[in-house]
Amino acid sequence: MTQSLDFDSYDARILAELQADARLSMTELGRRVHLSQPAVTERVRKLESAGVITGYRATVNLKALGYGIRAVIRVGRAEYGRIVKLIQDTPEVVNAYNVTGEDSWVLDIAVIDVAHLDAVVSRFCELSETSTSIILKVTREHQPMGPARGPSTPA
Repeated sequence: MTQSLDFDSYDARILAELQADARLSMTELGRRVHLSQPAVTERVRKLESAGVITGYRATVNLKALGYGIRAVIRVGRAEYGRIVKLIQDTPEVVNAYNVTGEDSWVLDIAVIDVAHLDAVVSRFCELSETSTSIILKVTREHQPMGPARGPSTPA
């Protein structure tokens, strides 16, 4: 159940530390944010209960797993249920976003090579028009986020 939470600087620092390393012990997390282990444990539990922290995971290097190409597939209008099923049945889809605008979906995929890319794209072409872009370089991914503060202003 998601509940309202008033953030303070301790909560923001806890979120930053856990996003950098979710394997921190509560003792080490408390040391880093200058709180006792019981205090930091209670704050983390409140952040979890409020739905701010939704899980913990390992981030993997897709290239090290054999996926030499990352790509974005933009998918036009298609029957919602059929596209959702295809996304769920396609393990190469890393992230899937239902979006507004000309496209209905933006898919982030990982494939072994160009032939594999062609096979994955072909499955989506059966449902709708697609447009594919190969990702050349990732400049930012998994950006740690803190509580919203409004529009950023130039320095």
